[in-house]
Amino acid sequence: MSETELDADRGPLLLGPVLRRVEGDRATVWVETSRPATVEVDAAPAAGAARTFTVHGHHYALVVVSGLPGDAVTPYRLKIDGVEVWPRPDDPFPPPAIRTRPAGAPVRLVFGSCRKASPLSVTQYPPDALDAYADRLAAAVRADAPTPWPDLLVLLGDQVYADETPEKIQRWLRRRRQERRADAPMTQVVDFHEYTKLYLDSWSDPEIRWLLSTVPSVMIFDDHEIIDDWNTSQRWREQMSRLSWWEQRIQAGLASYWVYQHMGNLPPGALAECPVYAAVSATADATQLLDDFGARADRDRAAYRWSYAIDLGRTRLVVVDNRAARELEQGRRAMLPDSEWAWFVKQLPGDYDHLLIGSSLPWLLPPAIHHLEAATERLAESPRPWLGRLGEKLRQAVDLEHWAAFGRSFDALSALLGQIAAGQGGISPAPATINVLSGDVHHSYAARADLGPDAVSAVHQLTCSPVHNDMPKLLRPAMKFGWNPPAARMMRSLARTLGLRKPPVRWRRTAGPYFGNAVGLLLLDGRSAHVTIEGTRPDKSLGEVASLKLS
Repeated sequence: MSETELDADRGPLLLGPVLRRVEGDRATVWVETSRPATVEVDAAPAAGAARTFTVHGHHYALVVVSGLPGDAVTPYRLKIDGVEVWPRPDDPFPPPAIRTRPAGAPVRLVFGSCRKASPLSVTQYPPDALDAYADRLAAAVRADAPTPWPDLLVLLGDQVYADETPEKIQRWLRRRRQERRADAPMTQVVDFHEYTKLYLDSWSDPEIRWLLSTVPSVMIFDDHEIIDDWNTSQRWREQMSRLSWWEQRIQAGLASYWVYQHMGNLPPGALAECPVYAAVSATADATQLLDDFGARADRDRAAYRWSYAIDLGRTRLVVVDNRAARELEQGRRAMLPDSEWAWFVKQLPGDYDHLLIGSSLPWLLPPAIHHLEAATERLAESPRPWLGRLGEKLRQAVDLEHWAAFGRSFDALSALLGQIAAGQGGISPAPATINVLSGDVHHSYAARADLGPDAVSAVHQLTCSPVHNDMPKLLRPAMKFGWNPPAARMMRSLARTLGLRKPPVRWRRTAGPYFGNAVGLLLLDGRSAHVTIEGTRPDKSLGEVASLKLS
């Protein structure tokens, strides 16, 4: 997409179709249109239609398609006000299709995080791994070759970057400077309209547009959908509140995330149970409604649940919000407030073979970094003001705000996974594997957790990041050093001097670290599990960089 296309007349269909949840004989398809309209999805014999709603002059619909045949791949067409608009006659990609899962089939997931999508970034970063994966899948479909079709694409944060915008977006922001608020950061988006351009830039990529149209997807935010270090601490929130433009940024960021990403996470059969969706779908213009929602969701961080759960065959995926709902009060810091933690715990009992936890931030880090993060939390919580300021500066300077820096939550999650791995808490027998899927840290690795002699399940941290970004070469040795046993002992000594106990879990690296762009491929077949990390080559193809049996 060229820079001028940000403002161009692109016809009645601006973005999409994006295939979201597929459950039973129903699926949801998301679109953005250029005008108010009725959107139809024709997937004969299945069909669905919805009227658009409007937000700040932009128009959206989430169409529920009903009546899909079982164990089938059903091509579909998209119509706007009765006129077919997708697929285009000259589209080089296979027709978009909805696949319903065969009963008892293996579960296949693709996962990753951190994707800067502008074509102008191609020379700055290694090739886009999600583009490469889409190319390979499309080629297999065109050739009518046996295709290991993914059941779900799990995007684990930083789908767009509000604070690190591509040069193309920055030029567009400079062109509209007379329309922007005078205090707006020159290179960052602030309002809802500006957020829409980030998604237009990212999801108009031809390979990504096709992939999203034909592989179901779920998503969760991380910090860059809003701003780097989002909700690191209460001190951070106080600092941000003093910025004159921040109130509009957080309101627009959460409202646009709900429209573009979260709305499609809702299950087709339970859309009406979401009060925001029910209100939005009942009004033609939802601008004020979503503005108020965005402000309220930040002000009362436990008021809306961004987390969700999905069952795929005998696999359960629970995706948790690591960012918006954090409890940041001194002495009570937690990744999830009590109400969210209670919801999370309730999702885990059941009869399944594999438990997947989607967490944008890794649970298990390189051990030396884990101990450093735990130490900075202790400093930041110090009653001595100068120590508290030092700890906070360290945390914000080098992004030390993962699970390890929320010690109460790290311990609680470790204990909970230990119970599940031992077949306790309403889960019998224990699942074959428990896998925490994460991103954020701009390198990929796998680690095996030791949760004690009673654990039956194999428990892993699987981190795949970035999809399309980079880690500065100067930082890579530090990440490698973090796995070094002497480094871990040194940082553990620091933590011990601050009165910190040993973590309740031990872990060891089993793959990585890998620093290139990559996607993770997870195969769950019966009680066996296997993960492959595939990275991009200079010719923009994918190649295996790690392969690991998990059970």
